[in-house]
Amino acid sequence: MDADPTFYEYERRFLVPDAAALLGEERGNLMVQAYLFSRNGYAVRVRRTHYPDQAGGHREGPAFVAAKGPRRHGAREEYEMEVPPSFATELIKRAEHTVSKTRYQVVDGGETWDVDVFHGDNHGLAIAECESRSVRRIEVPAWCGAEVTDDPRYNNENLAETPFTRWAAS
Repeated sequence: MDADPTFYEYERRFLVPDAAALLGEERGNLMVQAYLFSRNGYAVRVRRTHYPDQAGGHREGPAFVAAKGPRRHGAREEYEMEVPPSFATELIKRAEHTVSKTRYQVVDGGETWDVDVFHGDNHGLAIAECESRSVRRIEVPAWCGAEVTDDPRYNNENLAETPFTRWAAS
């Protein structure tokens, strides 16, 4: 039985060589993602989001659990449901592998790009992605570097288990 195509996300992903220059003084959403399961391209993830507040800190946002299938040519099956933030926090505390990042939204050429700037063991890595529910042509902005859509090392679940700083210098 084939999967329902409405549950596929299509995305193109690119390295961002100079995220600081691109983002300037913008404040993004802090995200913590924990991977409860990850094998052969399948992953189950829990995510907590924190939004910037007026005082310069962050306020609690929504939390989600997602199940994802293997990425094939920029497409990946995904099912997601919202869960109470307190439940997500407890799952995150118990997870072996996590990723933290700040997500910014950048509009360029009529497209909205999510730019993730990673923290911790993935410090120094920034990835831009343009996502949709169907295949379509996009114009890649000049501020994007190499495309990493089909490079599994850059999947968040793999970055949680084998961080960028462990393999980037080699």
